[in-house]
Amino acid sequence: MPMLSSNKWLKIYRLMACIAMTFIFILHTTGWLEIPTMQRMENIFYDLRLRTTVVNTIDPRIVIVSIDEQSLAQEGRWPWSRDKMAYLVDMLFDYYGIRLLGFDVVFAEPDTSSGMALLDKLASGQLHDNRGFLSTIETLRPQLSFDEVYAKSLQNRPTVLGYFTSHIAEKNAQVGLPPAPVAQSDNLPFTSLLFHAKSYTANLAPLQSAALSGGFFNNPNVDQDGIYRKLPLLVQYHDHLYEALSLALFRALLGMPEIKFITGEGYGRTDSRLEGLRIEGFTIPVDAGAAILVPFRGKQGSFNYVSASDVLNGTAGLEKLKDKIVIVGTTAAGLLDSRATPVQSLYPGVEVHANVLSALLDQSIKSRPNYILAAEITELLFIGLLAVVIFPRVSIITSAAIFSTVLVGGMAANFYCWREWNIDTILAVPFTLLCLLYGVQIFFGFFLESRKKKQLGDIFGQYVPPELVELMSRSDEVFSLQGESRDMTVFFSDVRGFTTISETMAPHDLCELINAIFTPATRTIHESQGTIDKYIGDAIMAFWGAPMHDPRHASHAVQSALAIIQTLAAMQEGFKARDWPVIDMGIGINTGVMSVGNMGSEFRMAYTVMGDAVNLGSRLEGLTKQYGVKIIVSETTREAAPDFIYRELDRVRVKGKLKPITIYEPLSAKPDIMTGRWHYLDELNEGLQAYRQQQWDSATVSFKSLLAQYPDDKLYALYLERIGIYRQSPPEPDWDGVFTHTSK
Repeated sequence: MPMLSSNKWLKIYRLMACIAMTFIFILHTTGWLEIPTMQRMENIFYDLRLRTTVVNTIDPRIVIVSIDEQSLAQEGRWPWSRDKMAYLVDMLFDYYGIRLLGFDVVFAEPDTSSGMALLDKLASGQLHDNRGFLSTIETLRPQLSFDEVYAKSLQNRPTVLGYFTSHIAEKNAQVGLPPAPVAQSDNLPFTSLLFHAKSYTANLAPLQSAALSGGFFNNPNVDQDGIYRKLPLLVQYHDHLYEALSLALFRALLGMPEIKFITGEGYGRTDSRLEGLRIEGFTIPVDAGAAILVPFRGKQGSFNYVSASDVLNGTAGLEKLKDKIVIVGTTAAGLLDSRATPVQSLYPGVEVHANVLSALLDQSIKSRPNYILAAEITELLFIGLLAVVIFPRVSIITSAAIFSTVLVGGMAANFYCWREWNIDTILAVPFTLLCLLYGVQIFFGFFLESRKKKQLGDIFGQYVPPELVELMSRSDEVFSLQGESRDMTVFFSDVRGFTTISETMAPHDLCELINAIFTPATRTIHESQGTIDKYIGDAIMAFWGAPMHDPRHASHAVQSALAIIQTLAAMQEGFKARDWPVIDMGIGINTGVMSVGNMGSEFRMAYTVMGDAVNLGSRLEGLTKQYGVKIIVSETTREAAPDFIYRELDRVRVKGKLKPITIYEPLSAKPDIMTGRWHYLDELNEGLQAYRQQQWDSATVSFKSLLAQYPDDKLYALYLERIGIYRQSPPEPDWDGVFTHTSK
């Protein structure tokens, strides 16, 4: 049974948690499931993004004529008489020469401040026989009918009146006269998603009839936290569609063109959701409820303000109002026309409409097109797949780097879409999902890694170094103590003359000597991902390629052997200082298919390797004495570790084997080769070739030359000795040049 089978349920729980979270967030994004906390977070991110990207400039095209504290102080409490409003309109058009006038106030009740009603009562009562009185009343009537005076001032001028709608069916559901609707709604299927008004309070009929147009100025689409983020441009009342004040002002500037509706299937199609409005070449993106994101330019003061009292007194300055779009609204604190917005907690309602009109003119409306939902779901699926497929397979540092990259990249992409493409896409949902899924990985990963590391440490800790256990714990590989066949590399080392050394040293000193040799040797093997099989007296048996797969097991074994020999040479001075003998070591290395697993008996088990390839490695260690070298590797090891320079030693049959092999001595890693350092290898190869072809004279010349250069090298003397024997007793004519060893 695989060692880590007990962790499967933890992995399943982690997978299920990731899938469930991703699915829930997708349901929230598609509108099938509402998560209030996520919506609040989304609003917070929206406000933050809006505040950091507002232009903070003043639009000089639009001026707000404010009924402010100064105006109330000079002109009296609001509402003012209609003759004063008429005078305000006359001043704006005739004296200041404005381009367009809109009102963010409603005139729903008749103006009785002139006293005309009292005069009519007297005329019908006590003074009904007074012809002079009656004549005077008729003469004064045009001047004292303030509503008519106001209506005349609005007539034949580009004026847009405001009114408000309500989702509550008031007792008096229809007050005043609404402006002309922009469309019939009975043949438009997308209207089911629009705001449906139940009542309205509009302007007096004479006033609305005199004005060019009208638009509602209330916002029925306020978010749950009371913040104005969206504003519908259309509402439905009965079977008609009516426009917002800002849209009515925009159409008035263009000459009141017709509104065309853009649906998901394109213009003229009525079988999909509303996506936008088309007006005289201008495209206004809206959501399915015909709402837009209010495009705030900044805090209050993004438009020039002029006090209404200054206009009435003629002291406002012509340059401030000439050819401007003017919106009249109340800003005095007592008139309660302030709104909570993302850019400011108390924001004048009249400036909200000015912001929308400004953005309509600039075509800078932020929008959430219908297709963005598919992109958002794809983003959430990508995050889910990242957590399911990538995070569990990488280290904690790599997963942290991926998490940070995706987090920062996602936020940057979101801000880029917002700023450059005017597209609003969700930010809090993917941000939160990514953090939650990463947290799930950390949470479960802690238990999985701790559990896995403990199991690996319990089973393999006595064979492999802690560093390898750590590496194994981060691997997806399934580790088992069951026997299996693998391509691996085995390593045998032996201290030369250890029997003689042990006879001359005290047991305590002998123990210290062995520890001094084995400690650095074991450290070197561990550092190259090797596994210590066992210590056999003065010998070390190790292998590479298990329990963790290592595609470079042969190279790591050869590298370790060279490092051990080099370390041992450096230790000789220390041994000499302690009156210890000179220590020499022989190492044999072979690569091949071996059986690896927990082997032994019911009394004792050991994680070890077995097989012919293992036996050959042991034989090669024994041959190091005969050839006078410190390391011998087989031809299979040389092929599997080509990144070293080798000296060919011989072709041999070891004891117990019929198939001959070529054996080599590794000299150095190729990057360490110095120019001309191994020049003698060519001469050695020539000598070996002549030797195997029984060209004794030529071979003798080569080996004598090499022996003269390297008198301490036993290999060349060995071949000269063999040649002498073969001259006396020549081998068979078909001799293959293989030397058969009859001892271990």
